[in-house]
Parts: sequence; structure tokens; C-alpha cells
Amino acid sequence: MIKKTRRPIENSGNHSNKTRITAALLVFVLLGSGVALVFSNSDSNQDGDNEFSSNILPTNCPKNDKSSPRTIDFTRPPPRCIEPQKTHTAVFDTTEGEIRVALDTSLTPNTTNNFVVLTNYGYYDNTLLFRLDPSIGIIQGGSPHTNDWSDQGPGYTISDEGGLFLPLSNGGVKGPFTYSPGQLIMARSSGLNSSGAQFFFSTGEEVSLLDNQGSYIVFGETDTQGLSVLKKMMDLYEKDETSPYGGSPKRQLLIRSVTIETE
Repeated sequence: MIKKTRRPIENSGNHSNKTRITAALLVFVLLGSGVALVFSNSDSNQDGDNEFSSNILPTNCPKNDKSSPRTIDFTRPPPRCIEPQKTHTAVFDTTEGEIRVALDTSLTPNTTNNFVVLTNYGYYDNTLLFRLDPSIGIIQGGSPHTNDWSDQGPGYTISDEGGLFLPLSNGGVKGPFTYSPGQLIMARSSGLNSSGAQFFFSTGEEVSLLDNQGSYIVFGETDTQGLSVLKKMMDLYEKDETSPYGGSPKRQLLIRSVTIETE
């Protein structure tokens, strides 16, 4: 991780359940989700027609038409649900415009599969892009429980992929990726195999400052139009000393929904 007062991109709450304490953890998560629902709904569920679910399910393959019950808590990572030989495009419907992202099923099939499964369960619908950081050119989201970087995640983490990941003596990880504007990238905690659901978009050349870490998995890329929407979002940034991120957008940046187009 970059050594700054504010940790740059974190997915701090993703921890796999242990078999012997599954029942206790389920109770904890249910209670925790019940509290989080109050804040999540008040912050981002503005039109009230897409309530957050506290369902806890084994992660099966959801229906591609998103007709499966909306679910934000799971007991294990998903099985393979995508067809890697097909193209998968994530379509983000946001309050600032549409962002289309071509997902990588070649270099990062498991990361893409995880994102598609969560998307088809409605995990990202009606959530905020809660963090803008122009110093490293990123916009972060993917936290339906809390709409901030403390979100507990889906209940599991996924394995690193896309190249060699080396643990460092400081507890961090050195990975193989480099970064440029217009990418869709997984957030993570400091250790190996610590991504879960949070993600960020790269918006400017400043994101190359993360190259010295290289551990954030790049699994998609938007087009010129999508990058234009992201830059417009970044233009809404205002410094705010009361914010844990050092600043915030002038208005809420809401993801109304994410859908997957497959060809």
C-alpha cells in the first residue's frame, strides 16, 4: 500500500467465514447488515424502489437477467458462471452518465466472473461512488453495506491473478500490473488474495503512481465516452478537511444499476 496518512485504496472488511463458527458469523452479519441498511438507504436509495437485501446465500450462479433476489452477503466465492469465450461488457448507469466497460476474461477470468456474479445479484445497484482522489486519479465504489471504504464486503475474498504477486516484509504485496486512465480495477487490503467487491476507476495519468505496487487487479477498460464521464465526475471534487478521504464530490455520484451484456 502507498504510505500516506489516508490509505489509498482499501477493501478492509473482506474476510472468509470459518466453518466452525459459520452460525455465529451469520448472526453477526445479519445484525450488522440490519444496522447498515438504515444508513445505506438514507444515503443512496433515493427513489426507494431497490431496497438492500440482507440475504445470506451460498454463492450460486444468479440469473443473467438479474431476476434473482438482490443479495449482498454470501458464504463463499462464486463458482464459474461466465463463458470466457464470450465478450462481457459491464454497463454502469450513473447519475453523471453511462460508463461501458469491456471486461477481461482472458487475463483475469476469475476476477471478471466474480464481478459479473455480484452484478447479476444486484450487488452494486443503488450504491455510491463514494471516494474521489485526484492525487492518484481514482474514483472508488462497490460498498452496498456502508457506502464507504469500511464496508464488510460480500463475505469472502478472491484469489489474485494476472501475474506474479509477491508478499513484502511490510505486509504489503507487489503485483504485476501497471495503470493508465480508463481502467476498471479491484480494490484490496494489504495482504495476498484480499480483493472482494470494492473497485475503482482510473481517470488520469496520476494513477501510474500505483505502478510501484502493481497489486490492484485490472479487469476491464472503458471507452472514450466512458472516460469522459469519469473525468466529469472527477471535476466535481472539492477539498474537505472533514472527509476521511480529504475531499468529496459536490453532489452524490450514484450508480443506479450495473448490467452485463454478453455476446
